[in-house]
Amino acid sequence: MSSPVSRSAWGARSPRGRTTVAWSRRTGFTVHYSAGPASQTPRRIQDFHMDGNGWADIGYNFLVDRSGTVYEGRGWTVAGAHAAPHNTSHIGVCFIGRDGDATPAAKASIRSLYDEACRRSGRTLARTWHGGLSGNSTECPGSDLRAWVRAGMPVGDGGGGGGAPAPSPGAGTLPGPRFDFPLPAGHYFGPASGPDQSVSGAFRRTFRGRTDREWLREWATQLGRRGWSVGRGRTHLARHGNDGVYGPEYRALARAFQRSQGLTVDGLIGRETWDEAFHAPVT
Repeated sequence: MSSPVSRSAWGARSPRGRTTVAWSRRTGFTVHYSAGPASQTPRRIQDFHMDGNGWADIGYNFLVDRSGTVYEGRGWTVAGAHAAPHNTSHIGVCFIGRDGDATPAAKASIRSLYDEACRRSGRTLARTWHGGLSGNSTECPGSDLRAWVRAGMPVGDGGGGGGAPAPSPGAGTLPGPRFDFPLPAGHYFGPASGPDQSVSGAFRRTFRGRTDREWLREWATQLGRRGWSVGRGRTHLARHGNDGVYGPEYRALARAFQRSQGLTVDGLIGRETWDEAFHAPVT
């Protein structure tokens, strides 16, 4: 997961108070929406929470906009103010927008936050939505995100919430989050039979806080955001889906992508092939 936009970067006010929470007390992860325009900023939401609601700070632990950009709210280990009486036990993440506004990029970032929360806590946290928590009678986070959470928060193989491929983005756009290449210099995603520098996902190695499988899935998911048909039963990764274990299907997908972008066609996913997916506009 790329680093969230820090509080100082989005101009957050200082909190009036804060209560820290041990990871041992975290049991769930709750998805919200702001129910306002996608143009809302974290600062506007914070102002409403502090001045309108009288809270000590913005209510959420993190926020995500339509582009998939993640903003730091209260952070990982501070109790929120998003879903009483679950503010201590549950991490609250808010999508900035209305029902139906959440893009595949936004959902992928929310899922990345969930995966990171599970990694930090050392166990699988409950996936929940605001209106599904006891004592919270609300439509939040809307029917689209609610259905997505109930389906297990999928990304890659139908990560947009339905079975149809996402529409191709327009030329010149750069969809999704901006993940830098996660492997050390000289390493690449490749077969398990290769040297130590070949990272396959077979051995669950960890780089920059995420497993190799998670990173490889992230790369293939990004191709899906760029308009490629990726996932079980689709054009690429059709047999095994986006499982994060490098094999013939990932090699074929990498070769097809490299060929389309005018890169060296070797089927290995190194820095150049990674950066082309995450940092080069769709052409």
